[in-house]
Amino acid sequence: MQNSIIWPEGYLPGTTDNFCSNEVIVSGLRTTDIWPLLANPFEWPKYYHNSSDIEFLNEEHKQFTAEVRFRFKTFGFPIEAQVTEYVPPVEGKPARLAWHGWAEGDAETRLDVIHAWLIEDLEGGRVRILTQETQIGNPAKELAKTKPNPMINGHQDWLEGLVEYAKQLI
Repeated sequence: MQNSIIWPEGYLPGTTDNFCSNEVIVSGLRTTDIWPLLANPFEWPKYYHNSSDIEFLNEEHKQFTAEVRFRFKTFGFPIEAQVTEYVPPVEGKPARLAWHGWAEGDAETRLDVIHAWLIEDLEGGRVRILTQETQIGNPAKELAKTKPNPMINGHQDWLEGLVEYAKQLI
């Protein structure tokens, strides 16, 4: 049985305006190879070109912990976010990272998202990396209708970049 994302109330896939899910399973990496590259958002631009202008609201923070607030740009949106789930790798259990992100605006332009990650070691020296995002708001409705889907393609780029970067570091 595979583990799954834990969704907060109001963000369950199928009940929001947009949802995307991307997953890779690769050999030769472990959760502990992936986690530091994901839990430190300053690493993101090194392997994911669609993230920039990363900053913590409290300048003392250098990586994620529970409830940390941060800002970044992605898909052309300036996003403010707060970590909602932070579970570092522990042998035999999946690592989990999620944040609530939002782009301020009026009823037409506001966007709210939950972006969640699950990383788990599998038998045979493999790692599974799952990332899913639910979105609420008119921008999400427009993204859901766009073909090809920029969220699916962008998050696949994120996953593939993460894997390739991690392989270079081991």
